[in-house]
Amino acid sequence: MTTVSITRKALTRGTLAALSGLLAGFASLAFAELVSAAVRPEASPVTAVGGAAIDRTPAGVKDWAIRNFGEDDKLVLQLGIVVTLALFALAVGLLALRHRRAGSAAVLLFGVVGTAAAVSRPDSTGLVDGLPSLLGAIVGAALLYVLIGRLTRPHRTAGQEQERAPADERDGEQANEPEQEAGWDRRGFVIAATAAAAASTAAGAVGRALNSRSSQNAVASREAVTLPKPASPAKPIPAGAQLRVRGLSPFTTPNDSFYRVDTALVIPKVDANAWRLRIHGKGVRRDLEFTYQDLLERPLIEREITLCCVSNEVGGPYIGHARWIGVRLADLLKEAGVKPPSRGGEADQIIARSVDGMRLGTPVEDVMDGRDAMLAVGMNGEPLPFVNGFPVRMLVPGLYGYVSACKWIEDIELTTFDDYDAYWVKRKWAREAPIKTQSRIDTPKPFGRPEAGTVMVAGVAWAQHRGIEKVEIRVDDGPWRPAQLAEQGTVDTWRQWSYPWKATPGGHTLTVRATDRTGELQTEERTKTVPDGASGWHSVVVTVD
Repeated sequence: MTTVSITRKALTRGTLAALSGLLAGFASLAFAELVSAAVRPEASPVTAVGGAAIDRTPAGVKDWAIRNFGEDDKLVLQLGIVVTLALFALAVGLLALRHRRAGSAAVLLFGVVGTAAAVSRPDSTGLVDGLPSLLGAIVGAALLYVLIGRLTRPHRTAGQEQERAPADERDGEQANEPEQEAGWDRRGFVIAATAAAAASTAAGAVGRALNSRSSQNAVASREAVTLPKPASPAKPIPAGAQLRVRGLSPFTTPNDSFYRVDTALVIPKVDANAWRLRIHGKGVRRDLEFTYQDLLERPLIEREITLCCVSNEVGGPYIGHARWIGVRLADLLKEAGVKPPSRGGEADQIIARSVDGMRLGTPVEDVMDGRDAMLAVGMNGEPLPFVNGFPVRMLVPGLYGYVSACKWIEDIELTTFDDYDAYWVKRKWAREAPIKTQSRIDTPKPFGRPEAGTVMVAGVAWAQHRGIEKVEIRVDDGPWRPAQLAEQGTVDTWRQWSYPWKATPGGHTLTVRATDRTGELQTEERTKTVPDGASGWHSVVVTVD
């Protein structure tokens, strides 16, 4: 056999060994998906490992991901996990060609990692969450062992070799060995690989279908909801709250355009009929539990409230406005016997727990100081969308979402800041986070090229629970000029503004700043989002033609 022939066969076997690793990895994930249908969708390896990765990612890295990938950060993470697993699988396949058992053991190691990630998640239901990863890895390891067996040269004794040679000479055959003896079983490998690919594809498809069916009850429960009329309806939005300026954000953000920033790789779909909320903890005289229907039957309030994410950079998009309907949270706490610290209450922090294990900490004083903090069940006239927290979410006007806006909430525990650090506080974010006075230029866009003449500069400003008193515009290094303000909805809503700029040809920098109704001027000092929200003036550079 020539050196070229030997090299070609070695390359072929190496390629097929790598393919065997990929097939083993695919089988592991597919059968894990199938098993997760019997456990719960959140226990699948990609979701579990991705969630664990999010939990252990430093705040600065998460902030970078949100800044660069926006609401696609989860998709990027999932793709990264899949690519990493694919590379791992290729390497394991090549390892198995030389060390068959070690390669299979490496696949089992993947299962151990997935199991550990699943059972360590905050929303873990126990060791059973590790079954999908573990059983999937066993299937993958067994498959790799079988496929590599088809690529491994069979061993023959010396007597067999001597016995074989004369037979070849008697038959006048060339010294070419049969497929089995040439080093690997081509036919056996093709059959095993094809069968494995087909079975894995079927298992993955069935698993996805079953997991999808498990969410159908949740979808049906949402479709069956008819929101009651609120006992305390929102005041009509002033006619002048929405300016007619092209490129300006609408006063009310449509539900499908509302920003999303959370850590959930899989959007929880909760059956409203099975949902329960528990209120308990320090200073609670009587534990309370509510069903979804219990909340709908209570007096509901309807309010216009602007929400903002702490990850929103200066001029960023993670802010939106909606009309919310829900139950006043302070009323529920009072029924449980809770008092704010200013009135001698034992607890100064609410820990709101989500069905996905998220834990947010909110000051009790802010919830019970008279503002319209609520457990929301509706958004812009319809039940909450799943992505926005159906069946129930919490929101507190004037606080950044990471300390106030728990989606898919299922548990409220009263405690103290000294006794418990919530999820984001453990990651170096501030434990109390009132929204800062901010403003943004929506139009013209950065690096835009408006024509000379009157150019309408417009945007939004916000200081929830304080309201906006004044907005000013500066062109280049010129004086600050007052912008024209739209009508203020309430102190909990953002406020639109506009400024007719007499634009002259050339490059220009437009800068905006706001003053809230307490007289506080938006600070020029530029800070990052960590630990309690970004600050600084927003500017855009344009070239006037």
